[in-house]
Amino acid sequence: MNDNGGIIDDLIVSKLGDGTLYVVLNAGCADKDKAHIEEKLNNFKSTGGDVEFQTIPNRSLLALQGPSMAKVLQAGVQFDLSTLTFMKTAVMDVFGIPECRVTRCGYTGEDGVEISVPDDKAVHLAECLLSTTEGDVKLAGLGARDSLRLEAGLCLYGNDIDMTTTPIEATLAWTIAKRRRQEANFPGAEIVLKQLKEKPSRKRVGVMSNGAPARGNEKKERWMKNYKMK
Repeated sequence: MNDNGGIIDDLIVSKLGDGTLYVVLNAGCADKDKAHIEEKLNNFKSTGGDVEFQTIPNRSLLALQGPSMAKVLQAGVQFDLSTLTFMKTAVMDVFGIPECRVTRCGYTGEDGVEISVPDDKAVHLAECLLSTTEGDVKLAGLGARDSLRLEAGLCLYGNDIDMTTTPIEATLAWTIAKRRRQEANFPGAEIVLKQLKEKPSRKRVGVMSNGAPARGNEKKERWMKNYKMK
């Protein structure tokens, strides 16, 4: 978050066992995110902190989502996927492709994984998944994914949330842990904690539609402006 409590990005951070954090950024926010991270790390190092930031190049990300995900993927890995619980991550060979990072997460509201794979093996991995006999795997574009994430109530950065939206306004209060609330030591804490106590003047809400699904280029204010809490 920024100093006003606005959301800089809704990225994923995984804590690895060797003192390393593995971060997956939104592609559209990558430059902004990296600049923000480097600024904070430089401030930390100026006080004697020891930390390094590295970008992992030449990687693609494939998402395998749906109720048959585990059965389909298990056929291509030696790793026991039943031990890879939600938001856990591990490196494994996937359909013979070494050094793939598999994270149990997704953006559809279904069980799923996101697979980080070398760029030159991405097409091969997609073909292996599509040719499986363990389930009915099909390609899906952003429109299909957007419909699923809307049904699940998941936020889309730049549409539902941005740097002017606080987690409380976005109904993401669960992301502010109890300890952080008690210590009040995060950016924008004064504003966010006040909203937690007094309720915000606007709030993200779900809207049921009988017509065509909502799509981009609609002004956010049409459904999120000054939602008054009673």
